[in-house]
Amino acid sequence: MSESRQEQLADALLHIAGSRGLDQVSVREVASTAGVSIGAVQYYFSTKDEMLAFAFRQVVERTRARIARLDATAEPRQSIRAALRQLLPLDARRLAECRVYLAFAARSLTSPVLADIQRETLSAIRDELRLALDEALPATSGQPGPAPEREARLLLALVDGLMFDAVTAPDAMPPAETAQALDTYLERLLPPEH
Repeated sequence: MSESRQEQLADALLHIAGSRGLDQVSVREVASTAGVSIGAVQYYFSTKDEMLAFAFRQVVERTRARIARLDATAEPRQSIRAALRQLLPLDARRLAECRVYLAFAARSLTSPVLADIQRETLSAIRDELRLALDEALPATSGQPGPAPEREARLLLALVDGLMFDAVTAPDAMPPAETAQALDTYLERLLPPEH
């Protein structure tokens, strides 16, 4: 299979999902948007679910690739902040990705294939956050600090909630306020060193 052709078809699907919703995605619509025949789409994806799963993985992989390119030498709080900002709709590209991600997450409630991708994605993010927090969380006065596993779950829940609010109520939660909410939580969790 030609990976670039599959990615072209995934881009078409993501465009449709981001602008008109996941319910508007069909083999015919993807073919039309990509400028190819229906047969070309069916050559790469035998079912709509297979096409949706590939596109969902593309959203996840593209975001993870962007996070991987971030400065790994930054101090832990700044690294965590920069990575989590990639999951929030702080610019047009990330807004489109977040809209698509939320559509896929909602559809995962009724699609076992998409549910598996959603579960894998959340688990991987939580694990990476836990590892980063394990290194970054301070112990205070000889007392153990916050539990990295619990804090990773809470931090991911915060980011998911901010994403949902910013996508569904953008006037009530504009990008600057979304970023500030994340920063406020991180400052409480990981106070700046003086």
